[in-house]
Amino acid sequence: MRIISGTYKGRRISAPKKLPVRPTTDMSKESLFNILRNRYSLTRVTVLDLFSGTGNISYEFASRGAEAVTAVDGNAGCAKFIQETANEFEMNINVIKSDVYSYLARESNKYDIIFADPPYDFETDQFTKIVDYVMDNELLLPDGCLIIEHSKNTNLEDHPTFFEIRKYGGSAFSFFSK
Repeated sequence: MRIISGTYKGRRISAPKKLPVRPTTDMSKESLFNILRNRYSLTRVTVLDLFSGTGNISYEFASRGAEAVTAVDGNAGCAKFIQETANEFEMNINVIKSDVYSYLARESNKYDIIFADPPYDFETDQFTKIVDYVMDNELLLPDGCLIIEHSKNTNLEDHPTFFEIRKYGGSAFSFFSK
């Protein structure tokens, strides 16, 4: 995996093979950041990266100058890898090892962008539970959005806060807002 743009553009990151992850592809990530760049000044955003895995999305936001990035993952190996990589690149990423649902239940900070990349084999109700926690706990700033990456075969369009879907290969990004 590589960082596409910003201060660390072109840097390659090699995650240990033993991590239980499926990093967002470069093509999908580049498309996502093109969308976000047109909606936000990425140097002013606060970001929450859920199910952060290798930290791929967190590194991209940090490289592009995000004001604050918090990466949450329940796997100790993933959290350790993200922290080590952030330290190596001197990126300001706050890494938290926690079950995502537990974290969302107690979180009170508000974010411009919340990105979630849960396992693709989640059931629809597990995906919508993420949306419900974010919306019920009012974790988005007024113009903020929640983005969930999932399989193109998963349909989250029935949620009342859903507003857009973008598909790239076998992946999709569903967008939600207040």
